[in-house]
Amino acid sequence: MNDNFDKAAIAVIIVFGALILGGLMAANLVYAHRSGFLWALGGSTAAWIAGHAILFDLPRIYAALIAIAVLMAIASTAAFAF
Repeated sequence: MNDNFDKAAIAVIIVFGALILGGLMAANLVYAHRSGFLWALGGSTAAWIAGHAILFDLPRIYAALIAIAVLMAIASTAAFAF
C-alpha cells in the first residue's frame, strides 16, 4: 500500500474544497443568497482543514470534517434551491 498522504490531502483540498464548494459559493453570490454562501464557505473551510488532518494522519478527525463539509454542502444547496 502506498503511504503517500500528501497527494490525497491535496486532492481533498483542491477538488472538494475549491471546486465543488467554490462553485456553490459563486452561485449563491450571483443570486444573493447569503445563507447559502455562508454554508458553502463553512463547508469549504471544513474540507480545507480535513486536508490537513490527512497530513497529520488523523483519520477520525478527517472523517468528521468531511461529514461536516458534506452536510454544509447539502445545506448550501438547499438554501440555494429553496
